[in-house]
Amino acid sequence: MLSAPDDCCYGVDDHTTGSTAQTIKGGMRTPPPLAPLGPPPIPADNPQSPAKIEWGRYLFFDPRLGGDASTGCSTCHEPDQGWSWAEDISRGYPGTVHWRSNQTIINAAYYSKLFWAGSSTSLEAQARAASKGGVAGNGETDIMEARLALIPRYVALSREAFGTEWPLLRDAYRAIAAFERTLVQRDTPLDRYLLGDETALSEEQIRGKQLFEGKAGCIQCHNGPLASDENYYNIGVPGVKRWESDGLAQITFRFELYAKGVPEELYRTLKDDPGAYFRSRNRWDMGKFRTPSLRYTLYTAPYMHSGQFDTLEEVVDFYNAGGVAADGRTTSFPETKSPLIRPLGLTGQEREDLVAFIEAFSGEEILIEKPELPPYAPLFTRAQLQAAQEAK
Repeated sequence: MLSAPDDCCYGVDDHTTGSTAQTIKGGMRTPPPLAPLGPPPIPADNPQSPAKIEWGRYLFFDPRLGGDASTGCSTCHEPDQGWSWAEDISRGYPGTVHWRSNQTIINAAYYSKLFWAGSSTSLEAQARAASKGGVAGNGETDIMEARLALIPRYVALSREAFGTEWPLLRDAYRAIAAFERTLVQRDTPLDRYLLGDETALSEEQIRGKQLFEGKAGCIQCHNGPLASDENYYNIGVPGVKRWESDGLAQITFRFELYAKGVPEELYRTLKDDPGAYFRSRNRWDMGKFRTPSLRYTLYTAPYMHSGQFDTLEEVVDFYNAGGVAADGRTTSFPETKSPLIRPLGLTGQEREDLVAFIEAFSGEEILIEKPELPPYAPLFTRAQLQAAQEAK
């Protein structure tokens, strides 16, 4: 087997290292400090506009942007479930289940790599991948685009936002991305503390911050404004337990292995999610996943790519044990487990302090009223619509 790149090698933005700059001193890396979160980046080729955001809001909740008009973005990203889904693995297209725990949409605008293995590099690409994925939206381009053209409200909004005669699917994805860039949480106790409000954190949380940046070592990966270095690690998380007994989940896992073109040997023998290997095809990436942000985590249980931990206390205990779950399970790929993961020796009080500090990454829960979806209507040309409006 080829030797694996060391987890402490930084500076190149590729499948094993991210864009967050880190320095190395005396063999130890010095991560960027935590920082307040600024405004989300807006791509030059998809600027925000009121019409675009409004259309994206409708589309996010509209299951007609999918295969059988049953599964939309909000099907798996429910606002009252942390804009994610509160089970170990996400919902799937009818007749299936998904194969990973999904992530919250809140603050997704800041990621340069979307999905657990970084398979999309923009919200626009992520929306497309989700709506067309075999166990997600399972949509077909021509059918979805035809449906959009039969919804007058969408025709009007797409014309205002993009200037096209009829709604185009690529513009629908751009509208969804524009809406998602409004789902941002920047006003948290931690942000206020970092901006100078020394009363924003409790004494317990301040002790937790010292542990986070010191003894517990969390900041090695959860750093900067987003509290994520966007790098890939195998931290020891065990696989989805449902795969041991849930036949449908087993089928989905095998489907994903086949669809992603793994070699036959791995197709027949893998019992766990190979993570970043799907992207790189390097054995040293087995079981590695992108560091998730800690922001908004108070509302997004269960945690990890396999949804194995129901509480933040369980997460801290897992790290404290050196990447071993309470039931003794750990990664199926021990050869790629990060050397950063080691027993921490935290006391009971220290674990409580650390959990309290992690809660400071979340502000008020973000909830919005779901829009009433506009109905279908007969297809009209622009001239016919204008004439009908003038007749009123």
